[in-house]
Amino acid sequence: MEKIIELKNVTKRFGGITALNKASLHVDQGEVVGLIGDNGAGKSTLIKTLVGVYGPDEGEIVIRGKKVFNWTALKARESGIETVFQDRALCPQQSIVWNIFMGKELRYPFGFVREKEQVKEANRLIREIGFTSKLIDAESPVGNLSGGERQGVAIARAIYNNAELIILDEPTNALSLNETQKVFEFVNNVKKSNRSVLFIGHNIYHVYDISDRFVILDRGEVVHQLNKEEIKSPEELMKLMRDTIKKH
Repeated sequence: MEKIIELKNVTKRFGGITALNKASLHVDQGEVVGLIGDNGAGKSTLIKTLVGVYGPDEGEIVIRGKKVFNWTALKARESGIETVFQDRALCPQQSIVWNIFMGKELRYPFGFVREKEQVKEANRLIREIGFTSKLIDAESPVGNLSGGERQGVAIARAIYNNAELIILDEPTNALSLNETQKVFEFVNNVKKSNRSVLFIGHNIYHVYDISDRFVILDRGEVVHQLNKEEIKSPEELMKLMRDTIKKH
């Protein structure tokens, strides 16, 4: 499998605080990686480093086998890395199509928006990732959607932005069981399209169910990288995480 992104011994400091300490991880094409860690483990710093908000103080960032210098948010997006944060950055008063295309509208040479093409493409995107209800189409207001469906719109927007790796920050936070299952369906459909997902969550059961591989972060260090075959249950994953924190 080709590695979409690889961090090699990445360190990030803020004054006298080391937020990441020689952290190494990778995400392969077409896989779902679950990132877990307690509060203060360094997950937010790691995400912001992956998406180019922070450049590493030490270490390397490698994109598809090539080392990248002067890592920035623009370079991350050009490399196909998109993030869906907890707030999803959606405008509930507007339609699905408006939210997918905002700021990146399809336009004719003389400036007018190609509205019919946008509606057609938005419908294709939401069906591709798993929207099945005939009551929902590209022109449905986002404000009428459930929490899980709104997550789907944000994922569709990331795909429209040519995402190869979608970072989902707490995507099932405060969602019901049914809504969580909808998010899982969206994630699995992203994987089927040979894209990758970095799934970040506090709910170990959710992370375990959806992930192919797990990365455990503690106090800025990647302390474990494990395939799902190595962990028999979410309870075993929780125990490993607790034991690691106690020893570390």
